[in-house]
Amino acid sequence: MELLGEVVAWFGDRANWRGASGLVHLGWEHLVVSAAALAMAMTMALPLGLTLGHLGRGGVVAVNVSNVGRALPSFAVLVIALQLSSIGTTPTLVALTLLAIPPMVTNSYVGIREVDAETREAARAMGMTGRQVFRGVELPVAVPLVMAGVRTAAVQVVATATLAALVGYGGLGALILLGLRTGDNVDVFAGAVAVAVLALATELGLALVQRALTPQALRRRLTSDQRAEAAVPRPI
Repeated sequence: MELLGEVVAWFGDRANWRGASGLVHLGWEHLVVSAAALAMAMTMALPLGLTLGHLGRGGVVAVNVSNVGRALPSFAVLVIALQLSSIGTTPTLVALTLLAIPPMVTNSYVGIREVDAETREAARAMGMTGRQVFRGVELPVAVPLVMAGVRTAAVQVVATATLAALVGYGGLGALILLGLRTGDNVDVFAGAVAVAVLALATELGLALVQRALTPQALRRRLTSDQRAEAAVPRPI
């Protein structure tokens, strides 16, 4: 309890929020590198997953290859990238981007492939081209699953960006690293709390974006399906 009181007092001290080593600056650095890595991953992963899902070819290979990234420890990727470049932003972006790609490729591919085949055929029977089917039918239906992949990737990136301090970038990990070096558990705990809050805010923010992008009819159907599933009695 004493430690928690000290952490609360730490957050209440305005001096800890100001300057180059303050919470605002470190949090902004953390957010910027996370957003940049997520944007880079989205530009590569989403077009690949969505296109392969629409074509229905090569998806298994793409998903399996992208999943290799999940088996690679982010710290190992950071070290390798550090040897190939300089300290700071580059190795951090490389590691975080590679971390974010697998869930987005997988979810975007699966989201398109799970669109009902009869719905596709009905759209084509109405004279819609392949591109129109993709934009008007497949993509809107796949939005919830695609955004779930983006949310998963974003939370992983925000949490893992803490390691960026080890390669000289900064971010909230610098606060934790400082605490470990000086033996100050308050700094360590405060940094961990700040990362957790930022990850939670990212999850909630993207959940709102997902809800806004999901067509209203599909949103109502998903809600009714969830209610029906909750109403099914589970065996004891």
